[in-house]
Amino acid sequence: MEKQLQLVKNGKRIDGRAFDEVRPLEARVGVLKNTEGSAMFRIGNTLAIAGVYGPRKVFPKHQEMSEQAILRVKYNMSPFATTERGRPGISRRSTEISMVIREALVPVVFLEEFPKTAIDVHIEVLQADASTRCAGLNAAALALADAGIPMRDIVASCSAGKIPVTDSEGNRTGMQAVVDIAGKEDTEGELDLPIAYYKKTNELTLLQMDGITKKKEFLDIIKMAVKGCEDIYQVQRSALKHKYMMETEEALR
Repeated sequence: MEKQLQLVKNGKRIDGRAFDEVRPLEARVGVLKNTEGSAMFRIGNTLAIAGVYGPRKVFPKHQEMSEQAILRVKYNMSPFATTERGRPGISRRSTEISMVIREALVPVVFLEEFPKTAIDVHIEVLQADASTRCAGLNAAALALADAGIPMRDIVASCSAGKIPVTDSEGNRTGMQAVVDIAGKEDTEGELDLPIAYYKKTNELTLLQMDGITKKKEFLDIIKMAVKGCEDIYQVQRSALKHKYMMETEEALR
């Protein structure tokens, strides 16, 4: 039997976290000057930045929609985001992640307020240590809010999954559900399940799953991911409040 990396030791994960604990979070709004709105979101060592342009004229014009704006999302991972230099340019993975992030954001954006226009969201992952689509989505939601785009609520995103539990000799003894997949948990784990959570209506706007699990385990992992999203949602709200409190204080001076 092939021995596995020990991801759980003394009831803790390899990075010292509890099973239901997300990595340290950081969010900042208004980080780019030449955009309508921008934000940075960090989950542990995964860092993403997003900028919003628009609403603006649609080009090419045949993509224009008469009754609402079109939301265009472009996700990209910088070549230097990982320890091994990535190949620059558009990849199948970046195209797929761009699409799912867009689909996760559409339900909360009032696109009908801006007919015949385009709202462009550009996401750049500057540092990657798993859960990059979650960090990118969290940054994008904040950037849209910073741009003044009317939204029903902020979308928060977090991952959860299953990792093997092994003994000191690397022999598997079981499986453990964890929130916020990171590092070796991503490459050595059995299941990775990122979601996006629309807190106002308690709905999921994104659900992907890489791996296999049973129904009960699936539901437990979803609950764990939602709890992670609720923690992230509070950090997003605090970042927005902080920016506008600072602006209000400056205006009153």
